[in-house]
Amino acid sequence: MSDEKKPGFWDSMQNTYRLVLMNEETFEEMGSYKLTRLNIYLGFSTLIVGVAVLVASLIIFTPIKRYIPGYGDVILQDQVIDLSKRVDSMQMALNAYQLYEENIRKIIHGDYELPPDTIVQEDFPDSLLNTSRSVEDSLLRVEIAKENLMQLTYPKSGGIISQKKLEDLYFFPPVNGTISAEFDPEKDHFGLDIVAPENTPIKAIQEGIVIAADWTLATGNTIGIQHNNNLLSFYKHNSVLLKKVGSFVKAGEAIAIIGNTGELTDGPHLHLELWHNKTPVDPNKYINF
Repeated sequence: MSDEKKPGFWDSMQNTYRLVLMNEETFEEMGSYKLTRLNIYLGFSTLIVGVAVLVASLIIFTPIKRYIPGYGDVILQDQVIDLSKRVDSMQMALNAYQLYEENIRKIIHGDYELPPDTIVQEDFPDSLLNTSRSVEDSLLRVEIAKENLMQLTYPKSGGIISQKKLEDLYFFPPVNGTISAEFDPEKDHFGLDIVAPENTPIKAIQEGIVIAADWTLATGNTIGIQHNNNLLSFYKHNSVLLKKVGSFVKAGEAIAIIGNTGELTDGPHLHLELWHNKTPVDPNKYINF
């Protein structure tokens, strides 16, 4: 029996082997490398660990993790709900803007029809308008009027702009002239026709933002202004428009020149319309021409 001991595991891992690369046809030696089982094991282990670290890094630090089933479902669900709410809010705002734009277009083109149940101020009987007031009622009205005078149209620190009655507002006359056609909703005449000399400047009745400044076949050069208190004013048949959409105008500032443009006109005049809460009102009751 031989006294030589078999090499142990660690010794076998350190045994040196030579890897020779030879040309198959010429048997020319192309390269020679010394290897051990330990080196091969360490090399494969390092490669596997490196691949595992790379995959883990891609999952943790890149959006690839979102494609793993079950990963981040709660976060994604919250994001989807938040985006859905934003889309719904944007859709509601868009619908409101489209409705507002459509109403403005109808007013400018003159094809606006009042709803059947709309009541204009002229429909009230004279007996109701001329009802006598009691002393207590008169004192209460005076007290409320004093309170309204203390309210500011533009709050200094934000908040909702106070709403006032048309009777409590001051309107700058857009032009001084003669009224040739009265306000008559029953005949689809939702404004006043005011005759004035040629080249007379048209002025804004109140400060506001120009929301329309365009030409139409029926009303010619038309400009519209959005005021406070849900009030709109439109000035039609102008020869020249002096303001553009988005411009801020002050009360009494010139916005156009009186003219005779459009098909629905027979001479230089201003067609003025005043809309409050989507309902036309008689400008002659609030403006001194």
